[in-house]
Amino acid sequence: MSVLVSNFINGQVVESQSGRSADLFNPANGELRGQVQLSSADEALAAVTVAKQAQQAWQATPPLQRARVMFKFKALLEENADELATLISTEHGKVHSDALGELTRGLEVVEFSCGIPHLLKGEHSLNVGREIDSYSLMQPVGVCVGITPFNFPVMVPLWMIPVALACGNSFILKPSEKDPSASLKLAELLKQAGLPDGVFNVVQGDKEVVDALLESPDVAAVSFVGSTPIAEAIYSKGSANGKRVQALGGAKNHLVVMPDADLEGATNAIMGAAYGAAGERCMAISVAVAVGDETADKLVAMLKEKVEALRVGPGLGVSLRMKWGHW
Repeated sequence: MSVLVSNFINGQVVESQSGRSADLFNPANGELRGQVQLSSADEALAAVTVAKQAQQAWQATPPLQRARVMFKFKALLEENADELATLISTEHGKVHSDALGELTRGLEVVEFSCGIPHLLKGEHSLNVGREIDSYSLMQPVGVCVGITPFNFPVMVPLWMIPVALACGNSFILKPSEKDPSASLKLAELLKQAGLPDGVFNVVQGDKEVVDALLESPDVAAVSFVGSTPIAEAIYSKGSANGKRVQALGGAKNHLVVMPDADLEGATNAIMGAAYGAAGERCMAISVAVAVGDETADKLVAMLKEKVEALRVGPGLGVSLRMKWGHW
């Protein structure tokens, strides 16, 4: 069955009128899954207008009530974990159990945001100078934008969304066009949790949408995860337009195996890093340095045994379960 992935604006799914789209594939078998619509700059700016209007009332909502929405969102994520993991596996390719692990990491941030009333407390200091008191307030910044990568279509958005919303901001998610379906499920669950319409929106698209969001004067903050060249471009353009920007670029991890290391644990760690999440984690270790000839020989022999036992297949295969690199 062919799917059409659209936008989520002001509490409902809205089809783009740009006339542009991109194919969605199941990477496990190469089958065409459907299309994702690529929105125009005008459609992105329309979403910003909606988010800006909705943010005013959401900001005035007491933090305790905002936290209650996060509590409900957490419960709904748990109830719908299998469906979300299936969407991840179908469009990204990682095995189902690994997709569940991705969701678990995202849930940790939702849980953190449930304590936002305490975290938003300000400070008050008496007599910091003669007849002078000092106090601080925690206030939302306004419309926030998240631009997220293909390798973690649920975890990375959940790094951003819960805290931004709990702090009283509105949010626009621009997910990867390679695996965008999970973004609409997150939007659906947030609405079910009681989030007011317009506070969370999803705009599907490519560079045209990203540029429009980076240039909009009504966007206050941007969070990005992806490749280093794009991170540099987004940081430069976003900050030049007066926005708070955090841009996380590509990571590269090395691993050193010492002579006294637990080689079984080291082997499992290397296997999980290399092959977990279809080999597309930022933690995918491409270089392992063994200290000493004896350590290297043992490590290589154990890795060879693990690799020979590794099975490759669809992430939703009943018999395929992730043995190494579990979360």
